[in-house]
Amino acid sequence: MNCPRCSGFMIPESFQDLQSDTGTLSFCGYRCMSCGEIVDPQIASNRKHRPHLQARNRKLMSH
Repeated sequence: MNCPRCSGFMIPESFQDLQSDTGTLSFCGYRCMSCGEIVDPQIASNRKHRPHLQARNRKLMSH
């Protein structure tokens, strides 16, 4: 899997969210080895439904 931010290599990782109000303390996702971007199923779903925000964030990061 390639990073959506920098196209770097992403590795699977398990994350802990001790302040989650969903009742789930851990979740699986991917972390970019180059820039540290984290993508999990929830992040991917949000980006799919709000592509205009992802384009805006890329533009802000390029400056």
